[in-house]
Amino acid sequence: MKIKLVETKEVQKTAVLVTVITQKQTEEQAVEYLDELEFLAETAGVKTIYKFKQKLDRPDGKFFVGKGKMDEIIAYTKEYKPDVIIFDDDLSSSQIRNLEKILTCSILDRSLLIIQIFMQRARTAQARTQVELAQFEYVLPRLTRMWTHLSRQQGGKGTRGGPGEKEIETDRRIVRDRIAFLKEKLKEIEKISLNQRKSRDLMVRVALVGYTNVGKSTLMNLLAKSDIFAENKLFATVDSTVRKVVFNQVPFLLADTVGFIRKLPTTLIEAFKSTLAEVVEADILLHVIDISHPAFEEQIEIVSKTLAEIGAADKSVILVFNKIDQYKNPEGDEFEIAQSKIPTLEALKQMYIGKLPKAIFISAVQKENINELRQLLFKEVAEKYYTIYPNYLKQDVNLVHLLTNE
Repeated sequence: MKIKLVETKEVQKTAVLVTVITQKQTEEQAVEYLDELEFLAETAGVKTIYKFKQKLDRPDGKFFVGKGKMDEIIAYTKEYKPDVIIFDDDLSSSQIRNLEKILTCSILDRSLLIIQIFMQRARTAQARTQVELAQFEYVLPRLTRMWTHLSRQQGGKGTRGGPGEKEIETDRRIVRDRIAFLKEKLKEIEKISLNQRKSRDLMVRVALVGYTNVGKSTLMNLLAKSDIFAENKLFATVDSTVRKVVFNQVPFLLADTVGFIRKLPTTLIEAFKSTLAEVVEADILLHVIDISHPAFEEQIEIVSKTLAEIGAADKSVILVFNKIDQYKNPEGDEFEIAQSKIPTLEALKQMYIGKLPKAIFISAVQKENINELRQLLFKEVAEKYYTIYPNYLKQDVNLVHLLTNE
């Protein structure tokens, strides 16, 4: 008797997204943030089936949303049975505890979702250690008193030291010990990384920075002729990658780094400072921007703010506006285009290139204006390089011409 094997596909998990629209943001921004949260969920392998929004002055202290909206969420989850509910803000331990009592599916907030994505994509020992540290630092203040009911059963009023209280203290001690161990482990890894970076001190260093999913890894592959993993998902790159590149006999190091994102968990910013050391120690930053994204200007501000937070605000920066092939110009006659709130690509070029001499518009996928970017980058790199090695410049008249020819 022959047994026929039937292939089975893993059923994709489903999610419901929840956000509160406060006075700090518009409804349009809230929709955009939810779309980004959906993209994060997709990156984690979860399909979004519904989104809940509610206007409140501030998130509800008990359930994050108000009672009426909570009743809607309960009714929806009972009927459609999603695997997880994801909230677009951090939840407190009491909110998590209250939600778990009334909902049958898993509960995630934005920070924990991002941490989980980082866990999936970390490859090096340093990145894996950093992500684990971020996870435990996230967990520590949110440890719920899941055993406190036992201590109530064990004694009357004034009783202390029951099983519940001992259990939570044990959990906290275990987490604190793990955090201490991971920090010491990171120090050892960072010593090795520091020695590796010191050996490169006499090289000009360039770092690619930008919001997540703007095409940094694709551009890295073009400039360095490498095969770094690039995918249309958030945080395709978690580990920093460094390649040696040579333009016109001038060598430099090019680093691809983790993408920034709004509401990035504080624990991850702290944990990834060593990874972002490639940015802090770089001579030149290529700030890559997705010009086709409707909120690209806000993304520029988020990246600039993050650079300032890690002490890299004073770097020489080239703004690289990527994905011009995906930019949608306003349609209609000349009058309609002039009245449109969306500027044409040409208008954006005039605005940014006019104000910022170190700005260029490219398409990494279509390889449009890549040679122009190489020339712009070469001039910046060469100026730094011949500051370190002035004698080399005197020996090459052609390079002098390239540097001085505008």
